[in-house]
Amino acid sequence: MNSSVTRAVDVLIIGASAAGLMCAIEAGKRQRKVLVIDHANKAGKKILMSGGGRCNFTNYQISAHNFLSHNPHFCKSALSRFSQWDFISMVERHGIPYHEREHGQLFCNDSAKDILSMLLEECQHAEVRVQLDTSVGEIKKNNDGRFLVDIKNRLQPAVIDCQSLVVASGGLSIPKMCASPIGYHIAEQFGINIWPTRAGLVPFTLHEADKQRFADLAGIAVESVVSNARAQFRENILFTHRGLSGPAILQISSYWQPGESITINLLPEKHVVELLNAARQTEASKKLKTILTQWLPKRLVAALIDDALLENPLQHLNQEQIQFVSDTIHQWELRPNGTEGYRTAEVTLGGVDCDALSSKTMECQTVAGLYFIGEVLDVTGWLGGYNFQWAWSSGWCAGQYV
Repeated sequence: MNSSVTRAVDVLIIGASAAGLMCAIEAGKRQRKVLVIDHANKAGKKILMSGGGRCNFTNYQISAHNFLSHNPHFCKSALSRFSQWDFISMVERHGIPYHEREHGQLFCNDSAKDILSMLLEECQHAEVRVQLDTSVGEIKKNNDGRFLVDIKNRLQPAVIDCQSLVVASGGLSIPKMCASPIGYHIAEQFGINIWPTRAGLVPFTLHEADKQRFADLAGIAVESVVSNARAQFRENILFTHRGLSGPAILQISSYWQPGESITINLLPEKHVVELLNAARQTEASKKLKTILTQWLPKRLVAALIDDALLENPLQHLNQEQIQFVSDTIHQWELRPNGTEGYRTAEVTLGGVDCDALSSKTMECQTVAGLYFIGEVLDVTGWLGGYNFQWAWSSGWCAGQYV
């Protein structure tokens, strides 16, 4: 430890974003002396950028099914004890206007700043101190069970002496938002298992041949069903200059492993074999491409199916060719090259092993006074407000006990 001034608090929280601020609010309400520190120059950076600046702060439909974890039951307690309805009540109490989009997603009408302002206002009422531009150095646990944490900022180094240490440092996604692996390092220091981390809710990149094949499709969006052996999602896919994005792709990316293929049904509402056979009865002289481009963008049809086949009149197609066209559209199998990685990922999969913690308190089973909350844990939600709800719920639960 350095020889700097020592400051005593009841609770030190590392990370001034969704989970950390929620925990601070609840601990402060219990008259705990709380200090929140963050190495960023602004609190809640991820809150501010989320949802296109409107913050998809929760979802009407939340269950454990919407989360990935090596311990799928761990999130149930927190999600039930501080639910989406509890957070919505908080939002309404602050008079923040919001609206519902598809799949139960809730967004601010005006700005994500409204959610951050609400949290900081609640912190102020609870007499929570938030200190930014502050990095964490050495951490020790005294014989009396208290933690000593070296911190540094522009003013002066200090040692924080605290009874409870809460790690709310997030994951590795979006490095420009000051993402940091410090939470994993702290867990490892205290002998806690870390599940391997990787980017989740992230666009796919394509192999060079596919990248060239679909290069002209950038900007095209198609409602599709995207699936693999473990999951299935029906939403838009979006072709980009680098590969594939859009909600359905982001969702399936969390369930994808390198080297695997995904299957895309580009016309989930229709049955191509039936439609083409019906069209042969009434529009036999029309070319295949004329019919297909009634349902799918011309450029996409041209990229998926050979021009020689597309130029055929329907009356010249045999059932084998019709079945081939149907399989190409309903069961397009694509093997991504990889993902865009943490740079554009919305979340981090893996992290601190939930088996090491109490699902009720978020406290480490083997290190009294040490808590982990939010994205640093091996709990990852779907796209659509689920990860914020996990932050609110896990932060609230820890805040009752720290």
